[in-house]
Amino acid sequence: MPQPRQQTSTPPRVGVREFRGNLTSFLKQVLTSHHKVVAEIGPPSSDVVIRKPGALRGKIKVADDFDSLPEDVLKSVEDGT
Repeated sequence: MPQPRQQTSTPPRVGVREFRGNLTSFLKQVLTSHHKVVAEIGPPSSDVVIRKPGALRGKIKVADDFDSLPEDVLKSVEDGT
């Protein structure tokens, strides 16, 4: 079984949509790199923190005036000035 490579820098991150949309391009980059492994695809390492929905419930307070604008700002937005 191949040994994992030591990381020398943070690998670039690619979103799922970008990866899926450019899959052929990504594979060509890997396959045409002098027959050497340049990327590994697999599950994230164990040090990745999994987000838990609701973990911050009750810890964030939204100001009462969050969705209100001062009259002068509202007027300038509506007038386009």
